Amino acid sequence: MQKKTKIFTAGILIILNIYAWQNVFALYFPHNLKVDFLNVGQGDSAFIETPEGHQILIDGGPSSALLAKLSVNMPVWDKTIDLVILTHPESDHMQGLLFALQKYKVGYILWSGIKKSAPEYTMWLKVLDEQKKMGAKILIAQAGQEIKAGNVLINTMYPLKSMEGQEMKSSSNDSCVVAKIIYGKDSFLFTGDIDTKAEKQLVNSGENILATVLKVAHHGSKYSTSDLFLENVKPAFAVVDVGKNSYGHPTPEALNRLANFGINIFRTDKNGDVVFVSDGENIIKE
Repeated sequence: MQKKTKIFTAGILIILNIYAWQNVFALYFPHNLKVDFLNVGQGDSAFIETPEGHQILIDGGPSSALLAKLSVNMPVWDKTIDLVILTHPESDHMQGLLFALQKYKVGYILWSGIKKSAPEYTMWLKVLDEQKKMGAKILIAQAGQEIKAGNVLINTMYPLKSMEGQEMKSSSNDSCVVAKIIYGKDSFLFTGDIDTKAEKQLVNSGENILATVLKVAHHGSKYSTSDLFLENVKPAFAVVDVGKNSYGHPTPEALNRLANFGINIFRTDKNGDVVFVSDGENIIKE
């Protein structure tokens, strides 16, 4: 009798253990897209998890602060990232990636391929080479590219043509990779640091730039986020990646334009990490 009781108890424990792990996996692979605009100071970085568990990192911010953010968003044993997008090789977008790409193995890296004279740029090329040796595929951005991650689609919308090998003697803002993340009816438009000139080119290109969430260009500079652009993007939400700075970002001009269109505005300097979750039909801010 005692033996049967032990066997019964053991069976119950096994069933409970299986049930517990099923719930762990259900939590780890939810049927939602999660987009986390990371508070990394005066710079851009976003971490994206697809319903199927793909991990996408767009920009890395200005420092190693990204590593702490990744340690929160990723299990300690997970040292791989499926896709990294560098919008442009400026330190406030790239520096954090230099730290992250030395600790994480990446499947694909998408960037503009431009040339720039700067110590960080030289380090970027070195890190790229190391990732290539580990099997990473390097993609040069150009409008029309599509990358599928399960049911999530990543569309490259800018630059309109390849800029590989072109030398940027000053700012590389005009060469920014603009990418749109699409999941069902919801979409996120990442604009890097493009200005009104590039915004106009995008509008005139015929690309579908409608988006539910807009990552506000250039930290809320007055030279970006034009009325023309907002009229065509029609976002319900806008996120300003910004930290303490001497540029006056985000500027009253940019904030007023967003407010005039009735867009819900979030700022990483005031709201911390800004997280959205979408099931493809509805989107909420956590």
